[in-house]
Amino acid sequence: MIKPSGPLSGKVQAFGAKNAVLKQMAACLLATGEHRLTNVPDITDVTIMSELLESLGCRVERRTAHELAITVPQAKDIHPVAPAHLFEAMRASIVVLGPLLARCGEANMALPGGDDFGHRPINFHTDGLSAMGATFRNERTAIHASSTRARLRATHITLEYPSHTATDNLLMACVLAEGRSVIENAAREPEVEDLGRQLIAMGARIDGLGTSRLSIEGVPELTPARHEVITDRVVSATYLAAAVITGGEVRVVDARPEHMVMLLRKLEAMGASLDLRGAGVLARGPSRVKACDVATLPYPGVATDYKPLITTMLSVADGVSVVTENLFVGRFRYVDELVRLGASITTEGHHAMIRGVDHLTGTSVRATDIRAAAALVLAGLVAEGETTVSGLEHVARGYDDFLGRLRSLGATVEPLA
Repeated sequence: MIKPSGPLSGKVQAFGAKNAVLKQMAACLLATGEHRLTNVPDITDVTIMSELLESLGCRVERRTAHELAITVPQAKDIHPVAPAHLFEAMRASIVVLGPLLARCGEANMALPGGDDFGHRPINFHTDGLSAMGATFRNERTAIHASSTRARLRATHITLEYPSHTATDNLLMACVLAEGRSVIENAAREPEVEDLGRQLIAMGARIDGLGTSRLSIEGVPELTPARHEVITDRVVSATYLAAAVITGGEVRVVDARPEHMVMLLRKLEAMGASLDLRGAGVLARGPSRVKACDVATLPYPGVATDYKPLITTMLSVADGVSVVTENLFVGRFRYVDELVRLGASITTEGHHAMIRGVDHLTGTSVRATDIRAAAALVLAGLVAEGETTVSGLEHVARGYDDFLGRLRSLGATVEPLA
């Protein structure tokens, strides 16, 4: 339940990135011993990945609120099969495929699940791993992979699309492969680079992090390491958006502005004032958001995960905006819920035309994925009357105590009974 709260103000922390930590937890499978991850967000997806690793034979302990200790057994004691419901619970489960093949020569898994915003094929993963010597037997709902070689063989992979998750998976497979591998058209996201830094701390030899060409010299074995997870740029953007849409002033103390350049430019185009001095990023919202056009693109472009937040802000903007989705089909599904709140939005194909309205009106809406859930909560902060958002279990998958942190900024938000 959300009620209009006026301008939000204060300081907030985003904590570690969901899109980094889940891959870094999987990377621990590559080395026997105890690994430490700090700045780990307390989110449902981390819990699911912990259960997945434990089902494979690891021990996962949350030493503090934001620190994990992951103890990995010898390769012969890793059980490369896990209950289907854990793979089906989230999309990121696919990233255990590369480490399991590299370490155990075998992996059996259900097809991954996760947010419902369109088909995302896994052939980028399987094609690359096949080139490294893996063989696959795919069923309608499961993948069976194996390799007869003691080590996967190095290869030259050119990705058809710079897939974040495929780059992660192949990078983790390559670090233990025999020889030098190259990944062309690799994803350049900060989370990929952060995974690379963790792997280097474990003893991997990787060149080209942060570029579209990764060169990896395989090593026979890795050792555990301690690693601090990079700040979540999408969570950071969410709290900055909360300031912008409410006309408030919020500092995200651990935000990394160098990872959000295009998003920050769009916030300024909407009328926000940004202060990058001191810790993190401070955003001051305008009295009313200005219209602007936005198109999603692979990093360093505007991330698709930002789009529900941007669309929500523009729904109450002064003027007409066009938002274009270039990455995923089906990612305008939250628009109908914004329309229920009084937004004037029409969609056609990859485009949404948004005619800003003076105000939204509270009602009952439903979220179908993590970012849509967060965006609908922000919409409720500026909607007249009371807004109820069902499906908030989605937001817990990617946000550490989201409602609590909004309350700390002055929001009137409470979970449904």
